[in-house]
Amino acid sequence: MRKINARLLAIGMVLAAVQCSKKSSGGDGGTPEPPPVTPPGVVEVWLTKGDQSVLLQKQSKLLAFDNGVANAANIEVDSTSKFQSVDGFGYTLTGGSAQLINQLPVDKKNNLLQELFARGDNSIGISYLRISIGASDLDDAVFSYNDLPAGQTDPSQSKFDLGRDKTNLIPLLKQILAINPNIKILGSPWSPPVWMKDNGNSVGGSLIPAMYSSYATYFVKYIQAMKAEGVPVDAITIQNEPQHGGNNPSMVMSAVQQADFIKNHLGPAFAAAALSTKIIIWDHNCNNPDYPKTILADPDAAKYVNGSAFHLYEGDISALSNVHDAYPDKALYFTEQWTSSEGQFSGDLVWHVKNVIIGSMRNWSRVALEWNLANDPSFGPHTPGGCTQCKGALTISGANFTRNVSYYIIAHAAKFIPPGAVRISSTTTGNLPSAAFLLPDGRKVLIVANAGNDAVGFNIKFKGKSAFTSLAVGSVATYTW
Repeated sequence: MRKINARLLAIGMVLAAVQCSKKSSGGDGGTPEPPPVTPPGVVEVWLTKGDQSVLLQKQSKLLAFDNGVANAANIEVDSTSKFQSVDGFGYTLTGGSAQLINQLPVDKKNNLLQELFARGDNSIGISYLRISIGASDLDDAVFSYNDLPAGQTDPSQSKFDLGRDKTNLIPLLKQILAINPNIKILGSPWSPPVWMKDNGNSVGGSLIPAMYSSYATYFVKYIQAMKAEGVPVDAITIQNEPQHGGNNPSMVMSAVQQADFIKNHLGPAFAAAALSTKIIIWDHNCNNPDYPKTILADPDAAKYVNGSAFHLYEGDISALSNVHDAYPDKALYFTEQWTSSEGQFSGDLVWHVKNVIIGSMRNWSRVALEWNLANDPSFGPHTPGGCTQCKGALTISGANFTRNVSYYIIAHAAKFIPPGAVRISSTTTGNLPSAAFLLPDGRKVLIVANAGNDAVGFNIKFKGKSAFTSLAVGSVATYTW
């Protein structure tokens, strides 16, 4: 091991003085503030261990770039080799999540929202949220914004109303926007109103072709109504998991149907309403990149499409690069991955950081989102037939909450990588997957997971210098300099 030289000791004293000054200022993370400036040549380390003995803790041991190189694996970071910019990291704020958060005592709720969405020292800086358009399967009931008695229809959408979302979701979003006005919001529908479907049911079925124009109006009214509530919707997907018709709610939509809907109905409707909201396709698994490529191959549909979204319940994360290589002018998004009630902290931590965070970013994604933000101890609320094992980032029980593994999965990126950061080159060696980023202020961030079966030491190399460090089995670290 290297000996800490006098220069490093001096830098350590500077850092300690900075930290003491911050503590004496009384900052509690409630007010967003820029992170402290790291002296040149010093690497700060934030660590989470799979055995939960360390959870997103800043390490007191300093790393320093110098001219020595330990006999170990190398992760080389090159800030001159740039890739996609980042829109953010976060979760799906389900209706059930909003309901549970709103039930917390006012002080605890406010403190939690600051912790989640501010950018202070004690916050994790969530910068992107996905919400459902109507109910998802993690609402306590199935609903749309135009539910009608059996036999009735409303093609003009004259009875459209945000309805149930005015009770929990929208008020909570307003509070979040007050903390972070720049947070981006993506809306995804699980099902349109059942009178628009060929089976008249919230589960499965397809959109009746005669209702395509009406459904485009439904989307337009949704975006306009949310804006009127003070909630800007940055993007929408056409359908959550369009090849999975067994959820409640859900709907099946083929690539050909989605292309038809976009080019002949939704795209023109957005243009006529002068909406800037992005249209994103697919929003399903990595095992079928041909679905979005089919739509993007249709120029009349593709001209309205911003990009494609993916989940990873099937397939390989490299599917994003498959689509990027075919259509490099279109954006990629990673929009959902659950953690199970039966999962183990260590395994989930490493797998998700390796695939959802590092994997999606190395394959051109602009966002990385975990699934539900919060659940109760029974993994509710959920619809009849909805997910009964979806473990949120938080478990909320009455007036108390606990942080689960996906809290730390997202925090290791969101806390350190703001929107506008750019992914830069970093090498992956052995069982050390990595992703690196250049921040708008010039700082660098490197995320590394130890996906092997043994503790491992390695060199972080940057601009001809190196810093030696190590990671225990099942651990994840974020390095900043």
